[in-house]
Amino acid sequence: MPGEIFNPNPTIFSTKPTVRKSDLSKQSLWINEKAIEEDLLDGVDPIDQDEIFDLIRSINDPEHPNTLEELRVVSAPQISVTGNRVFVEFTPTIPHCGMSTLIGLSIRVRLLRSLPDRFKVDILLKPGSHQSEHAVNKQLNDKERVAAALENPALLETVEQCLAGAGRRGHPE
Repeated sequence: MPGEIFNPNPTIFSTKPTVRKSDLSKQSLWINEKAIEEDLLDGVDPIDQDEIFDLIRSINDPEHPNTLEELRVVSAPQISVTGNRVFVEFTPTIPHCGMSTLIGLSIRVRLLRSLPDRFKVDILLKPGSHQSEHAVNKQLNDKERVAAALENPALLETVEQCLAGAGRRGHPE
């Protein structure tokens, strides 16, 4: 994205594939397979924090050629799922990051496109991590502001660029 670079030298962390709880059931002799089958017959597939993290971890940062996971903007412990409510907390790389709203918007769009309609998604900055925390949180969780932002062709194109690699879901290209 052209313009001012807010954090010219971010810290980049190594990443590793997530082992999901559902993958563990294939390996464990101690998990009750009958209970798992009953859950599948209920028709509602529960979603956990690992699945949400898997959906957003490979979103590209709008300012750097790295993913949000590599920059530690998002992590599994910052996500919680309670019933049909998903809470995602993210941490900008610097307290005055001008890309925080765009990052949050990219997370919201990815989850809106990926999750069933029954889920309500709340996206918040980690408390104390940004100088305009309250204003950014208000923008990210206001349906009308989000809709207006997505009507802007230039902003929508930038969000699409951020989401271009999101389908990798934590796996290298």
